[in-house]
Amino acid sequence: MAQPRKVVIVTHHKPDADALGSSLGLAGYLKKKGHFVQVITPSDYPEFLHWMPGNEAVLAFDKSREARIARHIEEAEVIFCLDFSALNRIEELTEFVRKSSAKKVLIDHHLEPEDFAEFNQWDARAASTAGLVFNLIAELNDVQEIDSAIADCLYAGIMTDTGGFRHSNTRHEEFLIASELVRLGANPTKVSKLIYDTNSLERLRLMGFVLGEKLKVLPEYHTAYMTLSAEELKRFGSQTGDTEGFVNYGLSIKGVRLSVMIYERKDSIKLSFRSLGNFNVNELARKYFDGGGHKNASGGTSSTTLEQTLQKLLIILPEYKEKLIVNE
Repeated sequence: MAQPRKVVIVTHHKPDADALGSSLGLAGYLKKKGHFVQVITPSDYPEFLHWMPGNEAVLAFDKSREARIARHIEEAEVIFCLDFSALNRIEELTEFVRKSSAKKVLIDHHLEPEDFAEFNQWDARAASTAGLVFNLIAELNDVQEIDSAIADCLYAGIMTDTGGFRHSNTRHEEFLIASELVRLGANPTKVSKLIYDTNSLERLRLMGFVLGEKLKVLPEYHTAYMTLSAEELKRFGSQTGDTEGFVNYGLSIKGVRLSVMIYERKDSIKLSFRSLGNFNVNELARKYFDGGGHKNASGGTSSTTLEQTLQKLLIILPEYKEKLIVNE
């Protein structure tokens, strides 16, 4: 893109640190190259991500902004789709983006991407979309354009999607990219503090409730699960992002290979799946819960009740018993 273009960058619904960090990092770079850039999210996102440089200009979808957002997408010449592999992941923005005449660029690392983009920077082996954005900038011989603000955003994406460089998706390449971002000005201490250690009192009390009363273990299936109703979330004043990471606690229990969090939202039931070893939660989420993602980290949805969704999971588990035992 040698000439200045009108660019829109879109993330998935309820963006996490990788979705927002990769988007704001890419936006910062494109603005330096003279392009007109608007980051749009299909929903709100956690307050602990609001520190990211460029956050103040993000347009988060709601009905009051629909016409404005639709105009941005309609006028865009290029649309970057970051950290999602299928257009239904952007919910109310799906048809706006699908119908747009803009060139579409997919930058993503989730499995089985939908074929909707003219250009793809896709690699399922990559731990994060932020890492893929860094690679794109490097391929354009523009690493020198990455300043500390861009570096912090991209570092946040890599750090969180590797679980602080602990998950099995952490390759040699992730450390190389992170090291280069630190050289370019990323501040690991600051980024870690802002994301992991900036909790509200309500979130900590909700976490205590979940771990103390809602966490259940099924030893015969090497599985842990937890459920949260809308009433329970309301009781603790839960905000967007407050349940982030809860599902990982199940995997910290000795012998557990699958952890599932099921929680009730306004429009549907959401599920988060995490696994260890070769157990493929992406397959389970796609087959039974209209979801997907990664081999060891996926999400899903259910249109039934919270209790019915839990019962469905419990009925399904015997199908996977042998695979869960094999991973012991």
